[in-house]
Amino acid sequence: MIARADIAACRSLLKGGSRTFHAVSLVLPRKVADPAIALYAFCRLADDAVDLGEDRAAAVKRLQVRLEQVYRGQPGAHPADRAFAAVVQQFAIPRALPEALLEGLAWDAESRRYETLDDLTDYAARVAASVGAMMTLVMGHRAPDVMARACDLGVAMQLTNIARDIGEDARAGRLYLPLRWLRDAGIEPDAWLAQPGFSPEIAALVQCLLDAADALYARAGAGIMHLPWTCRPGIQAARALYAEIGREVERAGLNSIAERAVVSNRRKAAVLAGRLIGSNRHTQALSQPALPQVRFLIDAVAAAAPPARAAERLRPVEERVVWVLDLFTRLERRDRMLRQQSS
Repeated sequence: MIARADIAACRSLLKGGSRTFHAVSLVLPRKVADPAIALYAFCRLADDAVDLGEDRAAAVKRLQVRLEQVYRGQPGAHPADRAFAAVVQQFAIPRALPEALLEGLAWDAESRRYETLDDLTDYAARVAASVGAMMTLVMGHRAPDVMARACDLGVAMQLTNIARDIGEDARAGRLYLPLRWLRDAGIEPDAWLAQPGFSPEIAALVQCLLDAADALYARAGAGIMHLPWTCRPGIQAARALYAEIGREVERAGLNSIAERAVVSNRRKAAVLAGRLIGSNRHTQALSQPALPQVRFLIDAVAAAAPPARAAERLRPVEERVVWVLDLFTRLERRDRMLRQQSS
């Protein structure tokens, strides 16, 4: 089991730097929320270690050592490492899943670029679908079809992130847009990266990324409906809020070069009110084939022995929905007061 002090430290980390995930976690049942927070905290720290470190290759090597310690049952001193080690043991998470995440971070460390959307999906499978697969294990599901839809959701979220962060990434010397797309649009990748600017051609590419993400968000809906009913509101919330980032990019004219799209807390609350209490219908079948790029994750889960599970009493889901909506309302009020004080 996760030590209470360790989960409190992980929750504090995410509350300060990942408000959307922190709020969504409040909708999840406690037996899922705590391990989900531990999992996400470890992944978040891993991403920050590579993204913000001066020697990114060395940061990846340190993460590989930390992961080795986790799977030996001798995690490092950081609370997130100890909490993640407990999650790995409790939910029988195959090592191939966090190793895939570290492989994707290693690709970031070497500033890898991607020729096609399929190549970009290979990257998203590692840095995002791997996390979705681990989250699904935490929620007690290991079926290949459900796992495939969880991977769809992870890839969709990563494509949304890329569409939102094109300008920010370019100014940091990073380029995730498929190179073939750029060349087909008459844009030379290195020249554009040297002077990133917005144009109708770039807008069209951003829309292509969002369209690809939306198709995967739709596929993911079928998998969500096969999760435990107490988990569905939280995952529906994550799906809806990430998809709304894409809508915010579209409302900005697809110009994610000049400014990073941000969904306001008021808008988040409105989206959640509509999705969490609305219809649970989905239009796509659960049994659609998995993306080829995520098949290795699904196979790793299928090969691992499942853990023993214990029943636990859960709070009413309606109470958690009201709580998270109230949280966004309070955050919006606080942000408004801060803007007034600074003006």
